[in-house]
Amino acid sequence: MPPVGLRAALLLLPSLLLLLRTVLTVPLERGAPKKEESPATESPVSGPALLSSQDTGLYYHRYLQEVINVLETDGHFREKLQAANAEDIKSGKLSRELDFVSHHVRTKLDELKRQEVSRLRMLLKAKMDAEQEPNVQVDHLSLLKQFEHLDPQNQHTFEARDLELLIQTATRDLAQYDAAHHEEFKRYEMLKEHERRRYLESLGEEQRKEAERKLEEQQRRHREHPKVNVPGSQAQLKEVWEELDGLDPNRFNPKTFFILHDINSDGVLDEQELEALFTKELEKVYDPKNEEDDMREMEEERLRMREHVMKNVDTNQDRLVTLEEFLASTQRKEFGDTGEGWETVEMHPAYTEEELRRFEEELAAREAELNAKAQRLSQETEALGRSQDHLEAQKRELQQAVLQMEQRKQQQQALNAPGPAPGREGQLKFHQGTDGVPVPAAADDQKDRDTSEKKVPEQPPKLPQLDSQKL
Repeated sequence: MPPVGLRAALLLLPSLLLLLRTVLTVPLERGAPKKEESPATESPVSGPALLSSQDTGLYYHRYLQEVINVLETDGHFREKLQAANAEDIKSGKLSRELDFVSHHVRTKLDELKRQEVSRLRMLLKAKMDAEQEPNVQVDHLSLLKQFEHLDPQNQHTFEARDLELLIQTATRDLAQYDAAHHEEFKRYEMLKEHERRRYLESLGEEQRKEAERKLEEQQRRHREHPKVNVPGSQAQLKEVWEELDGLDPNRFNPKTFFILHDINSDGVLDEQELEALFTKELEKVYDPKNEEDDMREMEEERLRMREHVMKNVDTNQDRLVTLEEFLASTQRKEFGDTGEGWETVEMHPAYTEEELRRFEEELAAREAELNAKAQRLSQETEALGRSQDHLEAQKRELQQAVLQMEQRKQQQQALNAPGPAPGREGQLKFHQGTDGVPVPAAADDQKDRDTSEKKVPEQPPKLPQLDSQKL
């Protein structure tokens, strides 16, 4: 067995194939040394580009990927891995080698685990906030136990138990990935049909007939496509050989074909390399530029094709196709006898009428629940509005009371002030108050006013002088 990296060894676990093959970055040297390639000629399927472009769909995909990247940097772990088999990995024997990796690697793994625990805590908090339970005391340890890809008892360091749990959980989850994808597609198709039927029910009779006619015409056009070859058949592989590889179909050679499409030259065809072979067949049915073609259906078709090949070619069911398995499949009768071709998704409905009925009941129950919740929120909003109006009225009453108290205070101060001095002829003097009511003037003000009102004594009229000569 040629030496391989951590990803390749973990691929010995059947259901870890999908992840660990797709995140392969720099493979270890195998066989004869290869010439160094400059960065400009780096293979397009290796390095960070591939690392970031592939995703298994696992919610802890990034954590698993980063742990693999760090472990591959340790020489001791890589050496032990080369001698390990699938049973060593499954049983946890390989995980115990974690105790011998360098301190620098362990420190990085510890940091990765702390980051993952922090991320999971944030997810839990967001979930609880969405469920409107912000005041509930959170027991993080109990909640973290639902995540099985790490040890929740130790939230600060990455130990052998963490690596063992990570491998076991990824093995189980990836084994269920295809089934989960099919179920998700089924619900997608049922929702489409449900919305189509509701739309038709909302139309008048003539409009409904016209809409149904257009739908039947669209389905007819979609069915009018070239024959789709059975995946993995001689006709399908020869078409790839001729149209994609540019080779003579009369000189088709299965071994050469295998080597050409083993993109990373690891001696096996993984699921991504197989799916790449189906692109030509899928293009016969689906056109990304045609809005009538559903790309979700195309991806479901791709998955069905890959499952078909794995079922018939991958004899040991490890989700890898070796050269021996591939060559053996080309010797079977089914390899050349494909009948009428591949039956596409539209020929095999994803659901039954009974499943659609239960799905619609589920939708109706959820819709009723959301409507009830919306009604409660509306009532709470109205209650808050009324409460706000009541508070505004109380605020205005309070402001009025404060104003009245201030006026009474001013009037009381005026009554407690010294009495006003009588004016001339014994009359009291008044002046205008702030509220327009006459208020007796204070004594000092009255005095000043009386002083200012004193008149200058009148001078006696000046008599004309008599001329003494005339006298």
